[in-house]
Amino acid sequence: MERKKLTEQQVKFLEVLFTEAGGDPVKAKLAAGYSANTATKDIITALKEEIIEATQMFLASNAPRAAMAMVSGIVDPTELGIRDKLNAAKDLLDRAGIVKTEKVQVDAPNGIMILPPKDV
Repeated sequence: MERKKLTEQQVKFLEVLFTEAGGDPVKAKLAAGYSANTATKDIITALKEEIIEATQMFLASNAPRAAMAMVSGIVDPTELGIRDKLNAAKDLLDRAGIVKTEKVQVDAPNGIMILPPKDV
């Protein structure tokens, strides 16, 4: 798939969206040099895929901090607000694609297990 060519303003919008604008698209629009009269919705519509990609990158880049927060809950489980911090860290890691693995142990006393037929 060919990557579309972005204008300087669009590139600037994406750069500042997760930094100085703090995720606020109106602030990012103004910081990128768009007119206050430019519809924010139009910018977002034009950059939808790039915004999603940048969001995924932002979450991935903050995943180590979330992991550190989870470990800090082990180090100091009495820390004020630790439950909220751990829930936020878990959610961020889930969204970044780092999910908890679940293992299922099956004990079959007779040694026979009947599985459903495979779909071909």
